[in-house]
Amino acid sequence: MKRTEISRVSLLVVVLLFIGVTAQASGILNSPSGGYLVCVDSKTKVVTHPGTTKCPKGDKKLLLGAQGATGEAGANGLTGATGLPGKNGTDGKDGKTLWNGVKDPESTWGAPGDMFINSATKTLFGPKNLDGTWPVGVSMIGPAGAPGASGTPGVSGTKISELSICGGSRTSLCLVGSQGPGGGLIFFVDYNDQYAGFNYLEAAPKSCAAILPWSLFNVSDSALTNWGARAVGAGITNTGVFISHRTLGDDSSTAAAIYADELTCGGKSDWFLGSVGEMKLMYDNLQGLGDFDLLDSADNWTPQYWTSSASPLSSSTAFIQYFHTAGQEAPNKSDSYWVRPVRRFQTSLN
Repeated sequence: MKRTEISRVSLLVVVLLFIGVTAQASGILNSPSGGYLVCVDSKTKVVTHPGTTKCPKGDKKLLLGAQGATGEAGANGLTGATGLPGKNGTDGKDGKTLWNGVKDPESTWGAPGDMFINSATKTLFGPKNLDGTWPVGVSMIGPAGAPGASGTPGVSGTKISELSICGGSRTSLCLVGSQGPGGGLIFFVDYNDQYAGFNYLEAAPKSCAAILPWSLFNVSDSALTNWGARAVGAGITNTGVFISHRTLGDDSSTAAAIYADELTCGGKSDWFLGSVGEMKLMYDNLQGLGDFDLLDSADNWTPQYWTSSASPLSSSTAFIQYFHTAGQEAPNKSDSYWVRPVRRFQTSLN
C-alpha cells in the first residue's frame, strides 16, 4: 500500500470513529454485539454505513465500538496506609464484687448483686438484693460423708514390761538418768525390745571408775575390729573376747576390759567394758549427769573413756569416747584413759 493510501485509511478510521461515536450518541446500533458496522468497498475504498447488520458482498467489514473480551486481572495494588484508630467503645457494666470477712455482712456493705463470704463460719451470702438487704447465708461446708471402711489392723507392736527397781529405794521406774540397781545411772532403755538379752544399760558410778591402759600386751583380734564390734549390745561379747586372750597370757589384770570384768560395784559383778556404740549412747543420754568430766592422777582434765572396740586401722590402737564432745579417737592401746564399766539387764533379770 502506498503512503498516500495509508494516510487515507488513517483518515478513514478517524472519520469512522467520529461517525461511530456520533452514531452511538444518536443510539444507532446495527450489529448483534451492540457495535457499529461500516462497510469499505475493496475497489473504490468508499465507506458506507448500512442500516442493516450486513455489508454488500465484497466489502470489508469494520465493527466499531463492539465489546471486547474480558482482559486478565491486573496485579494487586500496594497496601494502603493504616487507617486512623477508631473511637473507644462504650464502657461495659461494672462487674459484681466478692467480699469476705469474719462476720456476717451488714446492709451497708457492697452493692446489689455482690457476694459475701464469712470466712470464720464458711457461709456464703448473696447476691445482695436490690433493696440493700442480704439474703440468708448458705453454708459452704457440705454434710459429713459416710464413715469409711475400717483399715486392716496393723501388726501388733512389742513393748517391754517396764521395771520399777531403780532409785535409792529400788522401787522407782527405771528411766534414762535414774539410779540403776548397781548404783550407777541408766543410760538406755530398749522399750520396744529390739535387742536380744537386755532391755536396760547402766553405767557404773563414779566411785567405780579407774584410769588404765587398754592393753599392755597389744591384744589384737579381728572380732574386736569389725563393724559388729562397735554396735550397741556388742560390749559384753567384746569383753569376753578380750578375756579369752588373758588365759593365753596375752594381758595383765591392769587392762581396761579385765578391770571391768572383775569389778564388783554396787553389789553387782556383771560389769563389762562397753563398745564404742554403747559409750556413745552413754555420752548422748547422760550429759550433765554421772560426773564424767573427771581429772586424772595429775589433775589433768581428761574426759576420755576407753571402749572395748579396737581400731581396724592399726593393731596397736583402740577407740576412746570423748565426754566433752561427741567425737571418738583411736590412741595407742598402752595409753591410760578412764574406764567406766557397763552392765545390762532385762525385764526378767536385774
